[in-house]
Amino acid sequence: MGEQQEIDLTRPSAARVYDYYLGGAHNFAVDREMARKAIEMWPELPLIMQANRAFLRRAVEFCVASGVRQFLDLGSGIPTAGNVHEVARSADPGARVVYVDNDPVAVTYSRTILGDDPRTSVLRADLRDPRDVLAQARTLLDFSRPVAVMMVAVLHFVGDADRPADVVAAYRDAVQPGSLLVVSHATQDGQNGQADEHEDLYRRRTATPMTMRSKAQVAEFFAGYDLVDRGSCTCPCGARRRRTRWTGDRSASRAWRRWAASAEPRALSREC
Repeated sequence: MGEQQEIDLTRPSAARVYDYYLGGAHNFAVDREMARKAIEMWPELPLIMQANRAFLRRAVEFCVASGVRQFLDLGSGIPTAGNVHEVARSADPGARVVYVDNDPVAVTYSRTILGDDPRTSVLRADLRDPRDVLAQARTLLDFSRPVAVMMVAVLHFVGDADRPADVVAAYRDAVQPGSLLVVSHATQDGQNGQADEHEDLYRRRTATPMTMRSKAQVAEFFAGYDLVDRGSCTCPCGARRRRTRWTGDRSASRAWRRWAASAEPRALSREC
């Protein structure tokens, strides 16, 4: 809590740009400028982000219904309605959640909102350093029991040079069978050039370049997991099931989202 929070106001932050897409107020002029530029390229971006948020809520509900009461939310971002702990506790007030982000604004606002809640914790840490994250998370989470590892809209900010499959594997190896992994990931599949422009914008403007990946590449992150019933699909299917009206072009909304259970190695996938 006493660590110095250094905020660079000269460069956009992916977390704050995402907050703008969702209609939040925890962003600065530099973030809004970039977000507007991105929306010019891709007008449906706010709807896509809302669909992704709806998926997160539904995934948490699924985890709780599966008996999981502990959550490690990696790249949790700036708090907005329907945070992981709120959704989980609507089913079980005893649910525990550790939020992890390396953006100082996200961490500061998360800590302000959560206050001294004894069943939540907010870590300023880098998900690419699983050893550090897990060491800190163990102060609240019991890793001898199932944990839901949430990687929602964050792995596309982990470049290939950072070996994202190894990062995911490190978290997999830390949890018990019966744990769950939840992922949504931006993809270039079917984008017809939009993805390249969007990646280039993040590469030029932010400290967290974006790497979109194909369905096959995202599937590689699930080694050591069984995919549960729905397998994988594009983001609007999660929004529809939350009764969020999708009015955009389905082909323009491609973001693979998947949930999986820690079990014997097996790979299954399905597109909605």
